[in-house]
Amino acid sequence: MDAARAFDLAGAWASSAENCSKVFTRRGRANQITFSNFSGLYGAGFIAEPDRLRGKFDKCTIKSRKEDGENVNLVVGCASGIMVSNVQFFLKIVDDDRITRLFPGIEGMEITYHRCKI
Repeated sequence: MDAARAFDLAGAWASSAENCSKVFTRRGRANQITFSNFSGLYGAGFIAEPDRLRGKFDKCTIKSRKEDGENVNLVVGCASGIMVSNVQFFLKIVDDDRITRLFPGIEGMEITYHRCKI
């Protein structure tokens, strides 16, 4: 990956590439990507847009983004029900279609996500 260009995070990401069509679907006139009704049964996932991240029940605004080689650090403000919180995401770029979310301070805890082509 060219160090001069920012990693394109936009798209639908699932914890299992094989289950992309079970986690995400397209709906409405705009054919927008959204979560399927029973997406949680098939693994974790999120939808990345230029200025926000969406989970099945959370909507997060990206407040800051810092890239350092293969590492991307995001600080997002998330609204879930009545609570708002800041969350930090540490991502490691594996390739254009795979990233790993790291949890610093928790040994061995990581989740790999695959970009879904739907």
